[in-house]
Amino acid sequence: MSNKVKLFNKFGIMIVVKCMKHIMNYQRDALINEFLDLSLKKFNANQVFDWLYLKHEYNINNWSNISKEVREIIKNNYDLSFIEIKKKQTDHLTSKYLFRLNDDNLIEAVLMNHDYGLSVCISSQVGCNMGCHFCESGRLKKVRNLETFEMVEQILLIEQDINKRIDSVVIMGIGEPFDNYDNVMNFIRIINDPKGIAIGARHITVSTCGLIPKIERFMEEDMQVNLAISLHAPNNEIRSSIMEVNKVYSIDKLIDTIRKYIARTNRRVTLEYVMLYNINDSLECANMLADLIQGMNVYVNLIPYNETSHLEFKKSPNINAFYDQLKKRKINVTVRREFGGKIDAACGQLRSKEVD
Repeated sequence: MSNKVKLFNKFGIMIVVKCMKHIMNYQRDALINEFLDLSLKKFNANQVFDWLYLKHEYNINNWSNISKEVREIIKNNYDLSFIEIKKKQTDHLTSKYLFRLNDDNLIEAVLMNHDYGLSVCISSQVGCNMGCHFCESGRLKKVRNLETFEMVEQILLIEQDINKRIDSVVIMGIGEPFDNYDNVMNFIRIINDPKGIAIGARHITVSTCGLIPKIERFMEEDMQVNLAISLHAPNNEIRSSIMEVNKVYSIDKLIDTIRKYIARTNRRVTLEYVMLYNINDSLECANMLADLIQGMNVYVNLIPYNETSHLEFKKSPNINAFYDQLKKRKINVTVRREFGGKIDAACGQLRSKEVD
């Protein structure tokens, strides 16, 4: 392993800069291999995972069962820094966290208290380039992908803040997870590792707006993670008017890919459908949606829209009627409980207030 990068200054003189990768960017097996390259032992990597993810001790000087010599090697080769909580807003059953990254960029996560436990919705990018017109996080364009550790630390810091264990994770915050595919898959394997954060695969959901090549890649992954698709419309005309991605990956191609995913994995897919007044919330839209997905192993999650002052879209008053029509058509459908309407809990709202 080399952690040095050769650069040239303005005079053409070569300088060597130490470039340390963050220790929480590594799955356990990868960290073991790294440690072996440094002439450390396999059990040292397991000890590090134990301190970070089981004991929640982030000060390396307190890793008492690791020798001082080994700790110095770790310090000299790995970044152990943390992002920080910049702001927290709390409403009934919901807390919104604004995080400052080490480069001063801002991201968000939302903690939700469900009947079945505590769930965290995390961000995967700084900003988003998918261009969904109703989404606040897409209004501020992508700055960069999050590294794995920046996703892991969203969970660890929230657990530390509330002194409770997170039960489930949804990768549905700022950013398109499949536009940061490798780091997101790495993150999932770390939090799913029994010696990591140990969140069961079926308690992890990754959401995409419909990047078909990445869905096809995801269906070949050996994991039982849930897949959610941000559908939000029953036909190409409506979907293209509110989601730029549909102009590249049309709804018919997306539905065909979902069918292939279900056949390949034998897993049910969630179709997210945000209810926008006078856009996609008519009974005609409900019937078109039922026609589109009839007989598929999916369920529709109707989402009340969190309005924002920056965008013209309005919350639909027709959710119950839409729900009833889908039920009549024998479609599995739920209505997502409203969370955090008073605390800027929708994707990107709190960050937007800080950045604008």
